[in-house]
Amino acid sequence: MGFGFLESVYEKCLLIELKKAGLNAQAQQPITVYYNGAIVGEFIADVIVENEVILELKSVRNLTVSHEVQLVNYLTATCKDVGLLINFGEKKVEIKRKVRVLPKDSPKQNKDKQDSKIR
Repeated sequence: MGFGFLESVYEKCLLIELKKAGLNAQAQQPITVYYNGAIVGEFIADVIVENEVILELKSVRNLTVSHEVQLVNYLTATCKDVGLLINFGEKKVEIKRKVRVLPKDSPKQNKDKQDSKIR
């Protein structure tokens, strides 16, 4: 598509390509963030693929640290392990992979997944 379109245009194109590849992808998924059973925030994930991978899409000249932090926070809130930050930038598509890292002394527990839910 080239540089200069709105993020929503790239999102729709990406959804078409993911569907052609046989992948289940949902766009604009609301996610409620819980802390100790109380709702403390909400956000919208650009795309969730196979209910496992969060895609955060951008259409900016350059990615910033805040874009990466945003994706890491989404992974933390949803207890998902992998996310891709995809920038349909000026010169070429840039992809950064982020992985949620658990502390060594904190075993992964199913209980954690109850703290944040995708509606």
